[in-house]
Amino acid sequence: MNTKPQKNNSKTFSIEVMPRTAKKIDNFKRILPDKTTVYVAHLEDTPIEEMFSTCKRLISEGMVPMPHIPARIIPNVGKLEDWVKEYASLGVEQSLLLAGNRKNPSGELFNSIQMLESGIFEKYSFKKIQIAGHPEGNPDIDKDGSLEKTINALKIKQEFARKTKLQIGITTQFCFDLQPVIKWLEILEREKIDLPISLGLAGPTKLQTLIKYAIMCGVGPSISVLKKRAKDLTKLLLPFEPTEIVNALDSNKKNKIFQNIDSLHFFPLGGIEASASFARNINSPV
Repeated sequence: MNTKPQKNNSKTFSIEVMPRTAKKIDNFKRILPDKTTVYVAHLEDTPIEEMFSTCKRLISEGMVPMPHIPARIIPNVGKLEDWVKEYASLGVEQSLLLAGNRKNPSGELFNSIQMLESGIFEKYSFKKIQIAGHPEGNPDIDKDGSLEKTINALKIKQEFARKTKLQIGITTQFCFDLQPVIKWLEILEREKIDLPISLGLAGPTKLQTLIKYAIMCGVGPSISVLKKRAKDLTKLLLPFEPTEIVNALDSNKKNKIFQNIDSLHFFPLGGIEASASFARNINSPV
């Protein structure tokens, strides 16, 4: 089996940065193709002004910013509108909506459907909204380890998608084993959820770093894959790359349950430049 992905200039991918990590890149044109979608993560301690300035800079360097908007750090709908209005004035036309990691909401907003139903994104002419997908579950939502509540949330959002002109899609948490993804896709097919999917992958990084993030983010079932890899000392010394899952996607692309995966999204856990280099040189199945 080929273990090296081959170059393909027709690939579609996005990548994620934080304002503080974006500052380490002298020019995004140097490492990313023109018009690459760059998600801008909004952590609770990140001032909104840094989010605005990062998006403005990305546009000036030929990228397409997609800022995260986490509901639970926003005090009210009025503040949400202030943010969206400012993003729109900069030229931002899309966003990833999240509940956010904060346990207790700072105000009246606590999930992404509330933000969608506010009508604010249509008001300011946003074109595209991404929502979160969790192939391996979300322990903050489904405390019993099931997928029930996360799947129900996707069904509600799909119903909303049918009533709006916004393009709505799913961006998943990062994964490194295809089996939980396949099971999740089978559930989506059974529940008739057919929103386009951007599949999250962890970019090249040290295996120890990846295990740490996997535990923090609740990526459960496939942690065993990483632990098995960690037992092989030769692999432990090498950076983890998502080559196997990319190749597995490629070999399964004719399977109809994969038909809604239309792009790959990279979480640069080992650095933006390493992930950008890998993404540019993969033989993308989408």
